[in-house]
Amino acid sequence: MKLLFASDSFKGSLTSEDTMTLLAKAAETVFGPCETSGVPVADGGEGTVDAVIQAEHGKKVSVKVHGPLMEETNAEYGVFGDNKAVIEMAAASGLPMVPRDKRDPRNTTTYGTGELILDALEKGHRDISIAIGGSATNDGGMGCARALGVRFLDEEGRELEGFGKDLIHVRRIDLSGLDKRLADARITVMCDVTNPLCGKDGATYTFGRQKGATPEIQDELEKGMLNYNQVILDQFGIDCSQVEGAGAAGGLGAALKVFLKGHMRSGIETVLDLIHFDERLEGVDLVVTGEGRTDWQSCFGKVMMGVGVHAKAKGIPVAGLSGSLGKNALDICNYGVSSLMTTVNAPMPLEEALERAEELYLEGAIRMFRFIKAGMDMRK
Repeated sequence: MKLLFASDSFKGSLTSEDTMTLLAKAAETVFGPCETSGVPVADGGEGTVDAVIQAEHGKKVSVKVHGPLMEETNAEYGVFGDNKAVIEMAAASGLPMVPRDKRDPRNTTTYGTGELILDALEKGHRDISIAIGGSATNDGGMGCARALGVRFLDEEGRELEGFGKDLIHVRRIDLSGLDKRLADARITVMCDVTNPLCGKDGATYTFGRQKGATPEIQDELEKGMLNYNQVILDQFGIDCSQVEGAGAAGGLGAALKVFLKGHMRSGIETVLDLIHFDERLEGVDLVVTGEGRTDWQSCFGKVMMGVGVHAKAKGIPVAGLSGSLGKNALDICNYGVSSLMTTVNAPMPLEEALERAEELYLEGAIRMFRFIKAGMDMRK
């Protein structure tokens, strides 16, 4: 019997690698010696770089960049293969980088994300995947584009810095200085939200509050975003208020698509391609996946959905082992996951579950494999 383990991390307790180790131990306990392998998986959010470089034997590169408030900081991205790089924008422009008392998306920028892309280009990488969740920004991606040579000019021809507050002042966008190496680059944008750039479902009104914007600040930023969108429409013929995903990461999605010709794609699908997941399924009899909490949201571009769909396409059953189950958790069974079990074995506070995560996961895995063995015995 050949088993493949492909679980998301359990935030605050277990990494994907931890689950692989524990599942292998549990499988041996129940089945005796058997062939097992594991691959870390992420959905294009936190942990994407770690998952990809481990699966593909890559490495991290550390770069000095400017954070959301233009403070100097260090950020990392991953490189692997001949010319591939994977970047999490949150590493340079993420919300946790901004102290709560300074959270105001008028004053944040994606400049550091552009610096990560620039460094990858300078090191010869031309196949670049960018995960754009978790931003502290609402600058329309101006900061990122500016780091790569784009100039945003006001009505007097002065260059703007690329903060959220500058959106309202954009009158012309000059691409003449855009890094020429981008012409030979393939930019994949990992994006699982469909929000356009503007409007009630756009970047500002959907995500602005969590980044520190009051209703008044949101109104101010939306006026700026509408102006920015109009300039893009006038110059490049693209109406980002109609483009799904353009509003992701405070409008970074729009900049990557318009200026860098980025291709928007599901995060989990991108990750599964990067780690050659379908190839890893060859000859596998059972896949085990899981996450910290499974609920209705798991069916929308999350790890369990992606793993389940790909395994089902090859006729391979999938068992799910999760920390807890929430509303409509069983919906995931419509996406190739055959069954679900939890690691917790009794009602307990979250703090206790996190503290005992390794012990509970191992016990849950043994219980799961015993059920599977019982099913195998019934078929004899």
